[in-house]
Amino acid sequence: MRFRATVENVTTFFRVIQSVEKLQKKCIIKFTETTMHIICNNDANEGGIQVWSQIKVDSLFTNYHIQSNSNNEITMAIFSEPLLATLKSASASNSAIETEEVIMKLAKKNDHAMLSFEISGITRSGRKVRVAHDVKIEVMKPTDVARLSEPLCPEPDVHILLPPLQKLRTIVDRLRSMSDVLAIRANNTGKLQVAIDTESVKVETEWKNCTNPKTQDEELDELATDPPDPDKMFTVLVSLRSFLKFLNSYVVSTTTIACVCQHHCMILYVYIGDVADAGGVLTFYIPAIIDDEGR
Repeated sequence: MRFRATVENVTTFFRVIQSVEKLQKKCIIKFTETTMHIICNNDANEGGIQVWSQIKVDSLFTNYHIQSNSNNEITMAIFSEPLLATLKSASASNSAIETEEVIMKLAKKNDHAMLSFEISGITRSGRKVRVAHDVKIEVMKPTDVARLSEPLCPEPDVHILLPPLQKLRTIVDRLRSMSDVLAIRANNTGKLQVAIDTESVKVETEWKNCTNPKTQDEELDELATDPPDPDKMFTVLVSLRSFLKFLNSYVVSTTTIACVCQHHCMILYVYIGDVADAGGVLTFYIPAIIDDEGR
């Protein structure tokens, strides 16, 4: 088993890990010949939020070499916090060293598997330095990898482009002290609502003229003799704290598509780069909270 790559786009790699770091202490990273997958699927997560992401290797790495007996795939469990700290020290914003090159490779030290980072750079005084960071990993068995599966969800009732996540985060953060449950409603005429409703307070924020991207199935529905009512609002109740954790992905998001599966779940696609030529996509699954009426 061999793995080695130059981290060409340290900032994006850092932001991707930053997006998922708050979800759980340990995540799963799967490297293939063409794609890096980052998975957070622990049922112990507050609100049951999961992440299944795919990022093109060539959008982050150069000189990429991988070899294994499992179809040249390597899957590992890794603590996200030390990985984030390592990438932060390697990023261009690190004032102590001007980073020139970051090599990431699989290593073994004291019988422990490691994801090792070698950071080469120049100090302010012009001296060349090399810093090494080792992040402990657990290489997963192929049988355990085969059991990994994304959540099964019904066909979404509506797809809608969200406003900039940083602005949405500011609004939702203000609601955190007032409610634990967030209602998200959307329709197929570009209307989006974010609301809380408790015994003591009701707050609703509405956006109009959001884009509803069309899927192939929806285009076929429009040709049907009895198309669905585009003004009908579809609703999902989710954990407000879970939704805030998803909104941490604002650091990497360019375009985010939300899919509402009424009373079941919310699926959110966070694109890295333009949708037409995205370097990857982070897919968040947030299960619905069942209300008192059993919905």
